[in-house]
Amino acid sequence: MRKLPIYLLLDTSGSMHGEPIEAVKNGVDMLVSTLRSDPYALETAYLSVITFNTNAQQPVPLTELATFQVPTLEATGCTALGEALSLLANRIDVEVARTTAEQKGDWRPLVFIMTDGLPTDDLNRGLEAFRSRKTGMVVACAAGQGADTATLQMITPNVVQLDTADSATIKAFFKWVSASISTSSKAVETGANETNSLSELPPPPAEVNIVV
Repeated sequence: MRKLPIYLLLDTSGSMHGEPIEAVKNGVDMLVSTLRSDPYALETAYLSVITFNTNAQQPVPLTELATFQVPTLEATGCTALGEALSLLANRIDVEVARTTAEQKGDWRPLVFIMTDGLPTDDLNRGLEAFRSRKTGMVVACAAGQGADTATLQMITPNVVQLDTADSATIKAFFKWVSASISTSSKAVETGANETNSLSELPPPPAEVNIVV
């Protein structure tokens, strides 16, 4: 069966301490619960979490929804977004099956990035590795006013902004991510094309602003 890989890249730097990191935990929990009730997503979606603070880690490798467990998230340190992109490139190489003469590989990965600040490491090195991998839809979210949308637009043209990083706003973002994954899962399961642009996803809620 062809997997639809989904990677969540989550900022767990010190500035996310308190309400924001708790909201992210709750958001991931809600996302998984919502997708488990979607037969298309349950059949095809596999989920991974990559976190980045002073370093990047992958607390949850690519896992089917039925056995996915929300990781412990703690906010501390800096914002190694470049390292997170490098790690993502590596994990795509390892976890996503490529198409060969003998078999069709997995669908191109969907990537959702959430950060509330500026990268504190070498973003360009990570960008170079990330751009050399084939991905599907990549959405970057600037959570609050401390995040730089221009930096995120270097990663993807699909950038959204949250005016604040409070629990209600972050919850709205993850609810939209859940709906977007459901739409993408249904598209690949029913033989439609993979989603490639924000216009093919459900319209975002009022709290989620598309950056143009």
